[in-house]
Amino acid sequence: MKRIAVCDDEKCMRDQMREYLKDLEPVFQADYYESGNALLDAGIFYDVIFLDIDMRGLTGIDTARIWRSKDKKAKIIYVTAYEDFREYAFSVHAFGYLVKPVSREKIQALLQEAMDYEQEEAVGPKVRFQTDEGFQEFPVRDICYFEYANRKIKLVTTECLFHMRGSIGDIAVKMESFGFAVPHKSFVVNLHHVKNLKGYDMFMTNGEILPLSQKKSAELREMLTRWLAQQI
Repeated sequence: MKRIAVCDDEKCMRDQMREYLKDLEPVFQADYYESGNALLDAGIFYDVIFLDIDMRGLTGIDTARIWRSKDKKAKIIYVTAYEDFREYAFSVHAFGYLVKPVSREKIQALLQEAMDYEQEEAVGPKVRFQTDEGFQEFPVRDICYFEYANRKIKLVTTECLFHMRGSIGDIAVKMESFGFAVPHKSFVVNLHHVKNLKGYDMFMTNGEILPLSQKKSAELREMLTRWLAQQI
């Protein structure tokens, strides 16, 4: 369940938003606040916040700045009567800016856009390679390893196998910052998919066993230990 906050000092606007959002229950749970102070004092983290700007007490801009000091992830959507505060909205990385009056369709469409964006964020970073089938984009976490054999590079993901031309050294440089390592001169592996090391064998999460060279053994074990510590 996703949590939504609506913060507006006008009761009629809160009631209107309640009417617009009730169709989306139980996928979304919405809470309603009449001031920025009330929203901040609640101590609840939200996925999406619909926020007025001109409110009694804290303004919507000040409320968002304080919110951002503790939470960078919430999608803040301004719903305001004023056109000329957009640059302030950018300063707090607002996801959307709607000028009143707003329709049910606009609210629900922007909310769906926020959820789609969140889902895309959850996939994590992606990388692009030119394979024999053309340019392909891969979520980094889905790539198990690269192997150089027969003058081609084999790219193995959790679901598919692709072939492409290139240098395994160039691949290693490109993927190093994503948690990939070189256990053998012919391989670049995703440490996320290394299940276990035994002797000079690497047991992968997809069931394959890859070679670990004696020369690279100590270095890779240290890298894997360091990488696992960073995931905790």
